[in-house]
Amino acid sequence: MSTEETPQKEHHRIDYPAFEENPTYKQLKKRQRGFVWPVLIAALAWYILYVILATYASKWMATPIAEGSVISIGLVLGLGQFVTTFVITQWYVSYANKKLDPLASDLRSQLEAKQKAGKA
Repeated sequence: MSTEETPQKEHHRIDYPAFEENPTYKQLKKRQRGFVWPVLIAALAWYILYVILATYASKWMATPIAEGSVISIGLVLGLGQFVTTFVITQWYVSYANKKLDPLASDLRSQLEAKQKAGKA
């Protein structure tokens, strides 16, 4: 085993309170929250509606979508839950790529520049 000490990397601490006052950071958080909260509320409402219908309108949920069909309204709505999840995920990824990632990249560049200057 070697007794040589490995050189320690310089660690620069980030001044998080100051960073949170950065206008770009504030804009990033505003955009992210502006998307996430309304979509979260809508998705939860849709899920809770499904659970309530399954609980209190089970006969209606068991109704076939067409005469002689084995596929019920409940099955279609249940599959809609999965579709909703994938649609929301794709929508968020697209939104993040267009609206959030450019701001995040800018912030990262700012932090890296400060770290190189020893001011982070």
